Amino acid sequence: MEYLVPLLGFALAHILAVASPGPSFLFISHTAATRSRADGVLASFAMSWGALVWAAAALFGLQTIFAQVVWIETAIRLAGAAYLVYLGVRLMLSRRENSPTDSADEAATAPIPASRAKLFRDALLLQLSNPKVIVFFGSIFAVLLPAGAPAWVGFAALAIVFANEFWWYALVSVVFSTGPTRRFFDRWKIWINRVAGGVLTLLGIRLALLVR
Repeated sequence: MEYLVPLLGFALAHILAVASPGPSFLFISHTAATRSRADGVLASFAMSWGALVWAAAALFGLQTIFAQVVWIETAIRLAGAAYLVYLGVRLMLSRRENSPTDSADEAATAPIPASRAKLFRDALLLQLSNPKVIVFFGSIFAVLLPAGAPAWVGFAALAIVFANEFWWYALVSVVFSTGPTRRFFDRWKIWINRVAGGVLTLLGIRLALLVR
């Protein structure tokens, strides 16, 4: 019981961070609105694994390696920034595709959508694109979890990270995959793609220019 309150505090701090808008929210909402609810949930699952990787890295001290060997963090950060820019540019240049709200005859001639394996990869890599996340996890682990806590507490925190990431982004998928939202996205898809792509591109550039 002595570790229950710290874990609850950790869960609250983490979900508040997850709920703040960012590239992950943008990716999930766009996926759910333009593809399907199932695809949004799949992307949410991938995001959860990405967050779990950074959380585990922080728990096992990878941020210490970053602090000692700066070029490793820099290389990962620049690679992540390049990937965000790539996604952003790809989205801005994407052509309008038929959506599930189009007629059956039109849908029959629609391009085959990207595979779910590719969607999972894109979502996972997006979540892994910012190594600065490890600093956040390292901070809340240090502040909210008692020093010298047994190993199960750390693993419970990792489970909380995965669960929080999944349920929040799955909820976003449900909200943005409703009929009215999808019709709005379908009507303004070209402009939404351009704006969303521009935001991702700017976030990638910002990440690249971050100074330790």
